[in-house]
Amino acid sequence: MAKGKVLLVLYKGGHHAEEQKRLLGCAENELGIRKFVEDHGYELVTTTDKDGPNSVVEKEIETAEIVITTPFFPAYVSKERIQKAKNLKICITAGVGSDHIDLNAANQKKLTVAEVTGSNVVSVAEHAVMLILNLVRNFVPSHDIALKGTWDIAGAAKDEYDLEDKVIGTVGAGRIGYRILERLVAFNPKKLYYFDYQELPAAAVKKINDASQLFNGRDAILERVEKLEDLVGRCDVVTINCPLHEKTFGLFDKKLIGKMKDGAWLVNTARGAICNAQDVSDALASGKLLGYGGDVWYPQPPPKDHPWLTMKNAHNGGNAMTPHISGTSIDAQERYSAGVKSILESYFSKKYDYRPQDLIVYNGDYATKAYGERK
Repeated sequence: MAKGKVLLVLYKGGHHAEEQKRLLGCAENELGIRKFVEDHGYELVTTTDKDGPNSVVEKEIETAEIVITTPFFPAYVSKERIQKAKNLKICITAGVGSDHIDLNAANQKKLTVAEVTGSNVVSVAEHAVMLILNLVRNFVPSHDIALKGTWDIAGAAKDEYDLEDKVIGTVGAGRIGYRILERLVAFNPKKLYYFDYQELPAAAVKKINDASQLFNGRDAILERVEKLEDLVGRCDVVTINCPLHEKTFGLFDKKLIGKMKDGAWLVNTARGAICNAQDVSDALASGKLLGYGGDVWYPQPPPKDHPWLTMKNAHNGGNAMTPHISGTSIDAQERYSAGVKSILESYFSKKYDYRPQDLIVYNGDYATKAYGERK
């Protein structure tokens, strides 16, 4: 008889799982943890059926001791699901971001919620820079023109710009936001701004400013802005890299977008719900935004009537949308798969010696209070 049940919720890989064995994040390849879990005496139940009252998740969560899911195809662990999960002890995010879990309910039940902090930072930073370049260089419409064979140079070039000499700002300058700033130095921006609740360390600021001076001859390009409205009003490009919580839900709405420069570009690789979907769509239709680059949606996957699936751009400039893949490159999958195994090892061994930075809630409180400061 199994010691307990591990419920693993992942997306369907299909023939891609056969073609690419390193596609660990799909249901067929199960993060590479089946033997590990079973060797520890636990039953592993893997499913892609996660939504609705008759789903596999709804049925299996009642007796599951461990739930593992990803931010890319999340099983929403709601208050109601937590209340009915009589054996549940720990929820693990294979990746980064646990906003699909009701953390208040998890605290009330003294569940552990953990994720693999750091597994996605390089991947998301690269993806964000790619989206910025896609928008500024108007790549998607230009690509479409080329494939149609119309050779409409004017149609492609009228909304194409250089990234050099642009003003770029990040909302959030943590692990990902800072790495984006680092990578943008190579494009010789006029100015880099960041908005965050705390200042970057002096050494981190100096590193970027020194690089800019060395490669571009520009000094002191990085500056903190204390008011979000000021940052968005100064920037040609705004990239969102902050976590989703009560204060950031719907943060980029009609009011805040209205304070952005006319014809600015907005990139979001954080969480879809940080943007008001309809307001972003309306800003594109009116021409207030020249382009939107989004890797994250709310909910995920999006319903067929989601505004971002059909939004139009008044200037015929490009939008750059991807299905939340920024943090799940093959390299990132190997990192977060190994991280999940490490968290499980700490749990199975009853040592509970988790990396402090991986903990979101622990022993009935947020991990910063219960387990020490997250780094």
